Amino acid sequence: MSGRDLTRFTLHAAYRSGELTPRALVAKLLAEAAARGSDPTWIRRLTVDELEPYLAALDGESPETLPLYGLPFAIKDNIDLAGIPTTAGCPAFAYVPTRHAFVVEQLIAAGAIPLGKTNLDQFATGLVGERAPAEYGVPGNAFDPDYIPGGSSSGSAVAAAAGQVSFALGTDTAGSGRVPACFNNLFGLKPTVGLLSNRGVVPACRSIDTISLFALTADDAQAILDVAAVFDGDCAEARAHDFAIAGQRYGRPPAHFRFGVPPRDQWQTDAAYSRCMETAIGELRALGGEPVEIDCTPMLEAAQLLYGGPWVAERYHAVRSLIERSPDALHPVTRQVIEGGRAPSALDAFDAGYRLSEHKRAADRLLAEVDVMLAPTTVAHPSKAAVAAEPVAVNTRLGTWTNFMNLLDYSALAVPIAIGENGRPGGVTLFGPAFADLSLLSLARALEARLDLPLGATGRPRPALPALPPAGDGTLEIAVCGAHLDGLALNHQLVERGGRRTAVTETAPRYRLFALTADQPPRPALIEDAEAGQAIAVELWRLPMASIGSFLAGIPAPLGLGRVTLADDRSVTGFICAAGALDSQAEVIEISAFGGWRAWLASTTEQEIC
Repeated sequence: MSGRDLTRFTLHAAYRSGELTPRALVAKLLAEAAARGSDPTWIRRLTVDELEPYLAALDGESPETLPLYGLPFAIKDNIDLAGIPTTAGCPAFAYVPTRHAFVVEQLIAAGAIPLGKTNLDQFATGLVGERAPAEYGVPGNAFDPDYIPGGSSSGSAVAAAAGQVSFALGTDTAGSGRVPACFNNLFGLKPTVGLLSNRGVVPACRSIDTISLFALTADDAQAILDVAAVFDGDCAEARAHDFAIAGQRYGRPPAHFRFGVPPRDQWQTDAAYSRCMETAIGELRALGGEPVEIDCTPMLEAAQLLYGGPWVAERYHAVRSLIERSPDALHPVTRQVIEGGRAPSALDAFDAGYRLSEHKRAADRLLAEVDVMLAPTTVAHPSKAAVAAEPVAVNTRLGTWTNFMNLLDYSALAVPIAIGENGRPGGVTLFGPAFADLSLLSLARALEARLDLPLGATGRPRPALPALPPAGDGTLEIAVCGAHLDGLALNHQLVERGGRRTAVTETAPRYRLFALTADQPPRPALIEDAEAGQAIAVELWRLPMASIGSFLAGIPAPLGLGRVTLADDRSVTGFICAAGALDSQAEVIEISAFGGWRAWLASTTEQEIC
């Protein structure tokens, strides 16, 4: 398939040069849609007259004034667009909203143009994309129409992959924003639950739903997230989070990081998807990653609770009045799944909640051992015939690695990895704790640059990636040179704040080290002296930004935190001593000649100093 390059980078370049205008682009897209004729990717496309107000709002604006200026986008049809019916894939359920969903409002205000509403697995229940009613039809996969597009956000994924829009909105409760991304060579961002407002979204499981984003590049996904992630005080499930205040920034990933990998016997992947995992492991190693095997049993067991536990009652709750009034209005498989929500009792809900808490505690401990987790997005790409033969069993398998993410409050990102010999794409998922969204995107961008896959199913090459500053992951790297070193007397102050040692290294050769022995334990004083200094051994520790204040408050004068230059010329935060302060200190010993605190400790016979 061939299609347009509708990435933000390319469109904004064309708009700036005058080669293209939003009106001209929309006219071309409408003409192409008319030429295609009936297309089950879409439930409802906007007409020329319906699009005019959105285009008129862009008059006098530009990419410099609006971050998403002139980017056409698609909306999964369980998300409200004012004046256009919301069906959730069920004609009998349809209603016409009077205002946009909150996230849609933010995107339009930033210059994006809604082209219409896309098809889905009815009531966002399914990972296959095959559960729409006959009058809407079902989309084909953007690469091979004999294979499923993935669901429930099937139409959104296909529209983005085919180059019909710049990006698309889906929803994700159990994997609906990640499985279709994987099957259509897209980035599928499942943000932290609550980061994006759910106001104006037909719920599947309201307590764990999120809007998801389909994008052709990591840069586009980040730009869309930046606009959409506005706290909505009128959404009961919304959570306020400011990435900048938390020290989190999209950019170049660290040169060294640890990534978790499930044991191979837990992957459950077919040959093609096993190769995707192997490729991803190799590429992450090449980027400076150290693989760490993580037993994902708690996560996989949590996944079984989503449909095997009382959460299916939330799906029943969302459509209770319709299913009790007109059960035949539902797709047969959707009805079968949702009617299971009649059975769980309040006792079942509490029992499952307790089990989930146990799984989360165990899973969080495992996640704390690494900077990011790598997992399959799904285990295979089934054909439409395979799903028709076993609609529930195949769907269940597809959710092996997706169903636990929202239950455990993790952020996740489906990342394209390869186009297989069969011509179909495959990928993996990066995931982490809540609000790790930008860290996942930063690492995915580095993978994107190395893999250089075409854009979606368009066959178009990716635009060149501009250089970015280092990413921020919500932690601060601190160089320690004395009693805070691993295993020494004050190291507990780092560990109890969630600190983790990342490197053992040296300063640049222009520092002097002193021991202030009047205190117990003795304290180090690191002084910069370009003429008489030398390299001093240090350790680098990463601390969560939220804990820096309490750590700094416990550092007595004349010591403090400032900038220290390392042997590789990097400038990091580290322990320093106020200029001239040593003159007023009693019992000061210069220990520079030892090259570091540990060597000095090893040389002394005064055990109380240790």
